[in-house]
Amino acid sequence: MNKKEDKIALFIDCDNISHKSIEGIISELSKYGIVNIRQAYGNWNKDNLKNWQDKLLEFAIKPIQQFDYSKSKNATDILMTIDAIDLLHTKDIDIFAIATSDSDFTPVVMRVLAEGIKVFGFGEKKTPKPFIAACSQFIFTEQLVSTLDNKNEESIKTVKSKKSKNSLQNDKWLVQLLHHAVEQTSDDYGWANLADVGTYINNSTSFSPINYGYKKLSTLIREIGLFDIAYDEVSKIMSIRDKASKHNI
Repeated sequence: MNKKEDKIALFIDCDNISHKSIEGIISELSKYGIVNIRQAYGNWNKDNLKNWQDKLLEFAIKPIQQFDYSKSKNATDILMTIDAIDLLHTKDIDIFAIATSDSDFTPVVMRVLAEGIKVFGFGEKKTPKPFIAACSQFIFTEQLVSTLDNKNEESIKTVKSKKSKNSLQNDKWLVQLLHHAVEQTSDDYGWANLADVGTYINNSTSFSPINYGYKKLSTLIREIGLFDIAYDEVSKIMSIRDKASKHNI
């Protein structure tokens, strides 16, 4: 029996996302399902969006034209919001993905989440915290930006600088998040199934290991060095326990 592949709708705010990150965005989303709706928004008469044109063709993205009606208002944001809400009620979509560094889309994310649908966010590190926090998962596009090879052609490789063990341990938010997730999902002996830990984190935050340079939570857990690790070869289940746990005393 084939595994169900989620249907994903991707909305791109081209005014606030670099064209260099689109390959990484689609590659990341493809781990979760099929990105069968791909729409990019902007005023294509503007010079700053010219680099997007080749990308739209390469990745089969539908360009949505929106003229600027006023210098003080972003008509692109409004149209993108309307289309997202329309799609919410007219199509069978399992996951929404919004690529932008603009916090104005926070209400859209919250509205989609209210329908029980996950929202993956992509944006630069300058993205305001309210938008990041609202998303089911948020990934910094700086971790997904295409690089150039010696022939000046885009490489499929992505920039994913890994945080060192020391850097991970000095990240108070990350350390507190991991400790709390293990505490909330552990058994009477302090051991927690890593899958349960990951589910708890996904349900409560917009955390992604990719923002720290790691593809998987398990790899980050091994690197940070704060947890005992047990791996069952038969069941292929990885369990972790806080090294500072009272059960180790």
